[in-house]
Amino acid sequence: MKCDKHTMLLYAVTDRAWTGPMTLLQQAEAALQGGVTCLQLREKHLEDDAFLAEAREMAALCRRYRVPFIVNDRVDIALACGADGVHVGQEDMEVSAVRRMVGDKLMVGVSAHTVEEAVRAARGGADYLGLGAVFSTSTKADAGAMSRDTLKAICQAVDLPKVAIGGISAKNILELSGSGVDGVAVVSAIFGAPDPRRAAQDLAELSRRMVSGQ
Repeated sequence: MKCDKHTMLLYAVTDRAWTGPMTLLQQAEAALQGGVTCLQLREKHLEDDAFLAEAREMAALCRRYRVPFIVNDRVDIALACGADGVHVGQEDMEVSAVRRMVGDKLMVGVSAHTVEEAVRAARGGADYLGLGAVFSTSTKADAGAMSRDTLKAICQAVDLPKVAIGGISAKNILELSGSGVDGVAVVSAIFGAPDPRRAAQDLAELSRRMVSGQ
């Protein structure tokens, strides 16, 4: 599945900390029904067998909705479950090493916090970039907020699809208008919402407004 700017419009990242009445799979399907354009499975504490089983379920779900499915960090899990891509951070594997492992089988996304990191990721074979944290976030306590100047500088320096991430909600998403990003990645704004489908619908519309306002 191809990665393009439209893929970045509303990029949902799972977090099982918010599960309650709904399972994570049910939350993910509700988000897809609401208009999510890309779904990333992020698991930090599952055993490998459980992670792979869950990833296969998520991959099948995303195929039904014709939405790209990304696995966070784990290249092995991404390849084994039939994912469309893998996303790595600066503290994980070098993007060039990831690209050698996956060839053209998977899209490769990379987190970037500076122009230098973004340029290096692009040269190493990244298909898209995750930029942030653009606002303070509880998901990653050590991620300081990226300045708007840095966000715009990265968008101007690198010609890849780019998604902003970090502390984004319906209340602040329009503040990103004019930055150059192609969409937003959210965690709690969807998975922490009582109605993930409605939250995704609202965020998708706001993201379209944000992008068109550039």
